[in-house]
Amino acid sequence: AGAIVVGGALQAHAEPMFLSKQYTRCTQCHYSETGGGLLTSYGRSLTQELSTTGHQAQGTPTEAAQGEEAFLWGALKGVPKGLDFGVELRPAHLSYDTAGFSFTRSLWMNADAIGAYQSHGWTLYGEIGRQATSPGWKVGSYEHWAGYKSSRGVGIRAGRFLPAYGVGFADHTSLNRTTMSLTQYDQVYGVEMSMAGDHTLVQASVSPGRATSLIDDDGRQAFTAAGRWQMDLGTNGVLVASGLYRNASRLTVRDGSGGVALGFTPARRVSIWTQADVQHRAGSEDNTFVLVNETAVEAVRGVWLKVSPQVRSNNKSGAPGVRRL
Repeated sequence: AGAIVVGGALQAHAEPMFLSKQYTRCTQCHYSETGGGLLTSYGRSLTQELSTTGHQAQGTPTEAAQGEEAFLWGALKGVPKGLDFGVELRPAHLSYDTAGFSFTRSLWMNADAIGAYQSHGWTLYGEIGRQATSPGWKVGSYEHWAGYKSSRGVGIRAGRFLPAYGVGFADHTSLNRTTMSLTQYDQVYGVEMSMAGDHTLVQASVSPGRATSLIDDDGRQAFTAAGRWQMDLGTNGVLVASGLYRNASRLTVRDGSGGVALGFTPARRVSIWTQADVQHRAGSEDNTFVLVNETAVEAVRGVWLKVSPQVRSNNKSGAPGVRRL
């Protein structure tokens, strides 16, 4: 676990717990269909609703930046309409002592600059920042793409992004992300089509493989296809079905995954998400099953308590499973 934390700079993802605030789509707050990254102006304004000290000053217009969301608002003068910039910083401190071995390190999980430009249905999006290497770090970009969405909800984008699959839990070490190879290192270069309706969202993408594998020619590049279907069950529930296929490469076998996720809010300030996945690798008699739950409770405004029981098991090999809380 320590190695995973030290090794990974994390692209922040949308928080599924905000379903309790009746936000069922990532694009209600983010530029990306799969969530995370730069907030739109509307998403930033939600600081008034979601953070501990956010508020709307009485008597001010709703479009005026107040409270936390006003920090650095308008700091760049003369920026063209439709152009947004952001900076994402996430410091971390890791310290553990086990079996006589101790380790302490302060590190940056994120130190990124992000920009987006929107005009006449087009979106240009890019991120650049600190990426972990062994040893040290380098400057690079995990995500950059160009997209277009029509007034009818039909969209297309091309570039580097994470394939749409399941629910994007913010914890990049959760079993349904590491097991399905959906961490920040599994971004692909590809093309994605989407169709957004009043109550549904369909996404499908194809790609020649992981972006890092294509750049480094590490023998793991393989045709990848992904699909995701979401149905909004009113304002308090979401049902998601997903599929992911990766062809064989020089170093990896062909594999496929499928999953179903359900999110609902049984009470105000409570959200419950459960995702079940199955993965099969070519040449193996085993299927890998993963079950992850994330239950979030807003203890006080802007402060959430989460519990996430997780299970990973195989059906035939008898290999020990993994239980995580």
